Amino acid sequence: MRPPRPIALLAELTHRCPLSCPYCSNPLELTRAEQELDTDTWARVFSEAADLGVLQLHLSGGEPAARRDLTELVAAARNAGLYTNLITSGIGLTQKRLIELDAAGLDHIQLSLQGTTPELADDIGGYAGGFKRKMEVAAWIGEIGFPLTLNVVLHRRNLHQIPHALEIAQELGARRIEIATVQFHGWALANRDALMPTKAQAQEAIKIVTKARHALKGKLVIDFVPADYHDQLPKRCMGGWGTTGLNIAPDGQVLPCHAAQTIPHLTFDTVRDKPLSEIWFEGAAFNAYRGDHWMNDTCKSCDRKEIDFGGCRCQAMARTGDPNATDPVCAKSAHHNAVKEQAQAHAAMGEDVPLNYRQAPGKADQAAE
Repeated sequence: MRPPRPIALLAELTHRCPLSCPYCSNPLELTRAEQELDTDTWARVFSEAADLGVLQLHLSGGEPAARRDLTELVAAARNAGLYTNLITSGIGLTQKRLIELDAAGLDHIQLSLQGTTPELADDIGGYAGGFKRKMEVAAWIGEIGFPLTLNVVLHRRNLHQIPHALEIAQELGARRIEIATVQFHGWALANRDALMPTKAQAQEAIKIVTKARHALKGKLVIDFVPADYHDQLPKRCMGGWGTTGLNIAPDGQVLPCHAAQTIPHLTFDTVRDKPLSEIWFEGAAFNAYRGDHWMNDTCKSCDRKEIDFGGCRCQAMARTGDPNATDPVCAKSAHHNAVKEQAQAHAAMGEDVPLNYRQAPGKADQAAE
């Protein structure tokens, strides 16, 4: 059966970033600037993506503003007929540059917050003055008239700031806020002792968001990603592996999800060598976990297999060493209790655990395993 066409593309334009967030989903081995796709190649890829059926283009990183050709890339995406969303820390954006991006056709901006106070936000981001700069950028975004989404990654050190984050979103005129509990991939996996929320925090977050959704209905859309390790049911990763979206890494590798490179037996095609449509429909990595042929008996016989599609393959790899295993968050997994115990142990480490900050490309070998 031929897979459906994708509707969304996450283009990781670069791994360069002024921030050093310890929960960054980028891989520990970051791509160097000289390995990044050039402007013309990205423009071709955007055109191929539109022909493939993609409607939404998310320009991400690292920090996409680190690309000097960002305005050209937005114009190329607009010429291809794509809806463009810039996912940014705000650092590297000036008022002049935002006006240029508006003229080039940028549709939407998603601005990240590492915390709701300057002290915590700058500490988590590893960038002094970052919070103040973000508020300046948010004001310019409002003046120009870009639709704005705030993104707040939650963890043990900032979960208590959810109510303040909701207040800031309203003050800035955001239409949407994404409150996403940290997913333990990439740098976050190396920082789980410092970032793992407690079960009580996870439960309180659900209560706060549920109440806020009711109170702010029609005023602010709240997207919420709850904590994984304290749950009983796995999430449907990427809406189903290779069914709705795809990622392209800075060097051109095409991935079914942002953490797919952690699965060692997969090989990934690159847009330098093959058309995007060929990779989507015929790529071995994309077909590896489509459907249910790969599932073990636990997943194959489950009445939720067409709801969660077996959960997250990368999480299964990270926690069990087997990407074909039942997602260990699932209560039916043989590893479920062990994951719960591990989560409790990580969450009990306290506030004094030092953060292992995301490092510049080429320095990842210094990171904790």
